[in-house]
Amino acid sequence: MIKKLLKTLMRCSLAALVLLLLLPQGFAKEEKPLTLSDCYQLALNRSETIAINSEVIREAEGRFAQALGTILPQVSFVWTQTNQDSERAFSSFNHNGSFESKFVFKQTLFSGFKEFAGMAGSSLERKQRISEKKRAEELLFIDVSDAFYLLLEEQEDLKTMGLIRKALNDRVDELKKREDVGRSRHSEVINTESQLYNIEAEIQIVKSQELVAKELLAFLIGGDPGMLSDREDTPDSLGAESFYAANAGLRSDVKAYDFAAGVAKKEAYIAKTALLPTVTVEGNYYERRNTTPLDVNWSTVLKINVPIFEGTTTYGNIAEANAKSREAELQYSRAKRLAVQDIHDSYVKAYSAILRSRAMEKALKSAELNYSLQKEDYKNNLVSNLDVLTAIQNFGNTRRSYMNAFYEKKRMFWQLQAATGNIIQDKNK
Repeated sequence: MIKKLLKTLMRCSLAALVLLLLLPQGFAKEEKPLTLSDCYQLALNRSETIAINSEVIREAEGRFAQALGTILPQVSFVWTQTNQDSERAFSSFNHNGSFESKFVFKQTLFSGFKEFAGMAGSSLERKQRISEKKRAEELLFIDVSDAFYLLLEEQEDLKTMGLIRKALNDRVDELKKREDVGRSRHSEVINTESQLYNIEAEIQIVKSQELVAKELLAFLIGGDPGMLSDREDTPDSLGAESFYAANAGLRSDVKAYDFAAGVAKKEAYIAKTALLPTVTVEGNYYERRNTTPLDVNWSTVLKINVPIFEGTTTYGNIAEANAKSREAELQYSRAKRLAVQDIHDSYVKAYSAILRSRAMEKALKSAELNYSLQKEDYKNNLVSNLDVLTAIQNFGNTRRSYMNAFYEKKRMFWQLQAATGNIIQDKNK
């Protein structure tokens, strides 16, 4: 009984092993198609520009820490030994030299509050860099969406060319049959075959365009995109332009210029503090010493530095900082106007693309119906083969134009969203 059971188990194990060996070939796991959101996430992880912006933010954080350090007291340990010629030294304490070890404390009491201005400026710079990074992400999203929908458009174009090729092949087969019974001329067959060969040549052009579009998307996401899936809904209508332009001042690049203007103001203030006195205090706590006076364990020094004349250097720095502050304000004002103009241009393009897509959708339905009617009329000898070929060509051109308008609508919609700072968010945030 046990032997039979062991044999049964061995047969089952062998069958399971064979099944496992066959699974990778017969039941291979299908690759999940990439969506626009997936491609954008891959591009974010791949982009050197975004990584550079992240490091720039860390640089701003480091400068904030530096500015904070100027406010805090500085503590150090100093050990000093002085050697001298023993034959000429007359010190009663040490003819060979002196030494001391001490803790030194330094604190700036007043310097025109430039340290606080530096901290505020560093904080504004960090916000500026974060806004610049966000704008770089928005511009990257535009590149990814353009490449994504361009590849889908080329793939749909290939499908359209395949439909035209099939229709022409069917025409050739039908014409040859009709020629055999004397109902069609041989020239009609040749004419149709000529158009078929032209379509074959054009398919190769579209394939090369598809390859270029795929390589562009692969460059952005850092790998072969494989299959794509468009799951992002785009509306067939837009709201009022004022709705989109209302938040132009909140766009990330405009906010970055606003923060940059704030940084420039703080730098102008810091430049002016060079005219103010500086008050510092320094304390020494002696751990060990052989210098006079021996009975002193600590000492303090209060230092007041009042600038009186340093040429024109300080005034030149102040004038330069003030000019940079005004320049930053002008750049901020220009950025706001450009943002409004960018939103307006994107809105007009998106609105026109929606209208064109609607019109081409109607045209495509008419072209499909016309092609179907022309085929039926030809069977009833009501139209010529030339009419059918014209209907095929019209259907193909109309479908290609419709797909172009359809994906152009999607591209323009996402460009409008990016112009207003409203894009697909990073899933890792």
